[in-house]
Amino acid sequence: MAQIQNRFSRRTIALFWCLAVGIIIGVLIYLEQIALLYVLATLVLVGLLLIVGRADLEKVGRENAGFNTGGEDRI
Repeated sequence: MAQIQNRFSRRTIALFWCLAVGIIIGVLIYLEQIALLYVLATLVLVGLLLIVGRADLEKVGRENAGFNTGGEDRI
């Protein structure tokens, strides 16, 4: 597993996942399995809401979020 992580960056792995999901969605649309797409979309949305709901947002500050809080870059 360590060799795979060294060979592919996190961005490349994310692109592979997006490609795989796109292929699965395309196949399901081609096979006219729209009801299954609705179920999968609902489950993914529930999972995302659970992740956001359980996130500890109190400990996240503006300096940790990657926002530029200074005004030096304003035009």
